[in-house]
Amino acid sequence: MKKYSNQGSKDTRSGFGAGMTELGQKNENVVALCADLIGSLKFDDFKKNHPERFFQIGIAEANMIGIAAGLTIGGKIPFTGTFANFSTGRVYDQIRQSVAYSDKNVKICASHAGLTLGEDGATHQILEDIGLMKMLPGMTVINTCDYNQTKAATIALAAHHGPAYLRFGRPVVPNFTPADEPFVIGKAILLNEGTDVTIIATGHLVWEALVAAEALEAKGISAEVINIHTIKPLDEEAILKSVKKTGCVVTAEEHNIIGGLGESVSRTLVQHHLVPQEFVAVNDSFGESGTPEQLMEKYGLNSAAIVEKATKAISKK
Repeated sequence: MKKYSNQGSKDTRSGFGAGMTELGQKNENVVALCADLIGSLKFDDFKKNHPERFFQIGIAEANMIGIAAGLTIGGKIPFTGTFANFSTGRVYDQIRQSVAYSDKNVKICASHAGLTLGEDGATHQILEDIGLMKMLPGMTVINTCDYNQTKAATIALAAHHGPAYLRFGRPVVPNFTPADEPFVIGKAILLNEGTDVTIIATGHLVWEALVAAEALEAKGISAEVINIHTIKPLDEEAILKSVKKTGCVVTAEEHNIIGGLGESVSRTLVQHHLVPQEFVAVNDSFGESGTPEQLMEKYGLNSAAIVEKATKAISKK
């Protein structure tokens, strides 16, 4: 398999901003709505270049979702932007009723997700958003791993009809996926072939999974690494093909252990091919204030934790 290398670190939210800049130039139906966080969501270029298609709603997230739903009736493709906590938990009723139930073509784009929001603490570090959104019928749920993939996913969503949730983050992280790699919604990406254990990761944990695979290789363990950028619809075919070969799996995500990627994988395994599974995720707790690095270490969301869980999963075969 091709070895993925760090091309330099960038924040995923800047990938979203770059994607919006390109969409603004290419698709006149794309409109942007923001809840008083233009700089944080990297909407600056879109606002500057297309002021007639940018709407500053202010700190009124529920209103933003309602406006976005209405804009779709006229054929517009609205991309809403705010922090993940305010994109989902604060406005769940509006998303459920006006977007999901009504099957509106709204793209709910959420930055500052998970523990890596950092110092703002538990009130802003939503760890339940993937679970909330994947339970909504018809909602596509995407969690990207780096700058390049976030840009590609943003652009791909404009061509995808239907409600969608795009989750990305605040911190600078390794940018390692090819800039020209096609983004296919619902299609997992095999990053590293292996025979002893499958590591299925999403978001910021994808790079950590690759680092873990190298550490495991040094121990004589062959790890297969799969990037699940689309949690719903889940690429069950890719998961089952891998676990039938390796016989065990570790899932890794910056999310509550309840309701996230790990549970979606578990359902697939129970229904089709049961193998031992270990979870790298936040163990049903809120976060706290700290640097992203401190929090990922404390809550066990890093390559060392993946190595430990991989060893444990192998022992259960």
